[in-house]
Amino acid sequence: MDDRPDIPWLRDAPRRAKWLVGVSGGADSVALLHLLHDAGFRKLIVCHLDHRLRGAASTADARFVGKLAARLGYRCETGRDDVRQHMKSEGLSLETAAREARHRFFAACATKHRCPRVLLAHHADDQAETVLWNLLRGSDGLRGMSETQEIRIGRKTLTFVRPLLGIRRDDLRRFLTGNGHRWREDASNAMPVAVRNRLRNEVLPLLADISGRDPVPPLVRAAADAADLRDETSAALDSLRLLDPQGRLHLPTLRELPPRLQRAAIHRFLAERNIPGLSRARIDEALHLL
Repeated sequence: MDDRPDIPWLRDAPRRAKWLVGVSGGADSVALLHLLHDAGFRKLIVCHLDHRLRGAASTADARFVGKLAARLGYRCETGRDDVRQHMKSEGLSLETAAREARHRFFAACATKHRCPRVLLAHHADDQAETVLWNLLRGSDGLRGMSETQEIRIGRKTLTFVRPLLGIRRDDLRRFLTGNGHRWREDASNAMPVAVRNRLRNEVLPLLADISGRDPVPPLVRAAADAADLRDETSAALDSLRLLDPQGRLHLPTLRELPPRLQRAAIHRFLAERNIPGLSRARIDEALHLL
């Protein structure tokens, strides 16, 4: 029996191209690495960042990833970042500080290897969590993660690709166990300290219990529908030429738009510049300045 999940992106992507791939050592990223290897991707640079959050366990994660990369014949880049210190000094949430640290690390790896393409292991269950979190924050309706996303990090623009967004977490673990592949468990994923952990471990199971059905597929579909609408909105905004020659929002043109398009234009402008914490309240604050 073949437990390999069907991933359309793997069939169409250029296997001979160089790619960076983020590997934490957990089941999802280890599954992605094995799937890429099995599909014939040979120019991968495995990238692992030690967030210095779990003491000796973090060191063991880095050692595990390094050995796995070597066994599969890949180069491995490892880095360390004091995420907790960054969180305190910048007044960020732990999740935001960790994400910024990863982005800085990927940008450094991209510069070193002249490769702006980064593969990430986010899957359908992650997508459902993202949709719920964005809905609760009021940041942008049912926005989820995009399969392909360009992000500006300092002076560098990276392209993040998420081939597994249509695959369930359980399917990835089934693939790993069915093929005898090992991975590292992060005990902090079960701790109710991060919002995503609580969405994963408490909210989604509760929704399943209340509705009697798996909530992940409808949330993923809602995100896809919202993405289609967002693409249409983005095309409409592009036709309006909202940026001035200096790359700033042209306020006279923006003021002529209906509030919904104003909000979409401001959100897109800030998101493209990697501004964190884009809640509905912050977008509304910007609207009031017009």
